[in-house]
Formats: sequence, C-alpha cells, structure tokens
Amino acid sequence: MDTEIGPVEIMVLGFPGNRFKGEIVPALAELVQNETIRIIDLAFVKKDADGSITTVELDDMDDDEAGGLGDHGDVGDLLNEDDLLQAAEALEPNNSAAVLVWENTWAARFAQAVRNADGIVLENERIPHDVVEAAIDFAAANSEG
Repeated sequence: MDTEIGPVEIMVLGFPGNRFKGEIVPALAELVQNETIRIIDLAFVKKDADGSITTVELDDMDDDEAGGLGDHGDVGDLLNEDDLLQAAEALEPNNSAAVLVWENTWAARFAQAVRNADGIVLENERIPHDVVEAAIDFAAANSEG
C-alpha cells in the first residue's frame, strides 16, 4: 500500500440510560470537516431493560437519524456483527454505546515516516482525562510553594 495512513483507533462510548446527547455529532463532524480524523466505521448498540440487543450501523440510518454525520468521512464495514454484539454484551441493561473506528489523518505523514524508517510502535496508550487533570493540579499546587 503506497497511501499514507495515520494511526487507526477504536473507541466504545457508553451512554447510561440509553441517553444520547446532541453535542457529540457536531463535534465529531467538525473533526472530519477539518480533516483531523476520517471516520472508517461507526455503529450504535443498545441493550434494553430486558437484555435484548439492537445494533445499527451508520450507513443503515437515514439522514435524520444520522444527524448529518453520514455525509462526513468514509464509513465502511470494518465492524462486523460479532464486534457489535461483543460491545453490547459488556453493557448493563438499559444502556447503549457508540462504536467508532477512525483514522488520525493529522498523524498520517508522521506514521508513514516511522514506517519508512522501519520504526515500530512499542507502546501507545491514551492517558485518561481525569489523570491528566489531577497531574496538572498537583504540579500547580507544588510550584506555588
């Protein structure tokens, strides 16, 4: 493959009580429009109070259901039914989740340079927001002395 591709990530976002809020879609669409990310696949899973599971892929939604997000990115079939059922099984009843796979297009040139240099990723980890926030607060408190 000669095409530069950035790192690809998958995220499962949980929504207790099956409550999706409208802030997520415009923020995600902005990342796509700014070419920060490229959506590769996006699906929703829902576990009802009785434990029954429903899955819906973005490309199966109409424009109103997709909140206009279907017009952004390159939605594909990377996620399969088993992936979605696995995500749903991890949910408590009366909860739902969005399963999102995206390419970090902002990092494509760097990733290609690493591959060209025969570099390999030995470790890559996302630091949770609350851990970063606590570290910043701790550093600020200790520098005031």
